[in-house]
Amino acid sequence: MLYNLIFFLVLFLGAWLVFFLINKRKLKNNKKYQMAEIKYLISRFTIDKKKIDYQKLFRLINIANAFIIAFVCTIISVLPLKFMWQMLIGFVLLFVLMFLCYELLGIYAVKKGWKKDGKKSSSNRKKMAK
Repeated sequence: MLYNLIFFLVLFLGAWLVFFLINKRKLKNNKKYQMAEIKYLISRFTIDKKKIDYQKLFRLINIANAFIIAFVCTIISVLPLKFMWQMLIGFVLLFVLMFLCYELLGIYAVKKGWKKDGKKSSSNRKKMAK
């Protein structure tokens, strides 16, 4: 049990450090809009690019990505299954956690007031789709 917790923390800190270094360079080179995570949040939650606090969003994305990787690696290493089943479970778990974490980040961004002023309700989206 303690070994698994230490394994998770080491993986989390290592993954966070890697993401931090990669995204720090992107932030310096002004490649803010090229990150897939930010593009997803902007399109999914209609977030205004001008209102976003990029430093805070980068930190949150780094933490979310590090958590996803560390959690999935810890879970599949604990499972006493064959390698194929571990990879299959890890693959499914990876996408579930990505969806969950980015939805939570999007909800957080909307609550922070980063959403565009012109809101589109779900009924308007249905009318536009027809």
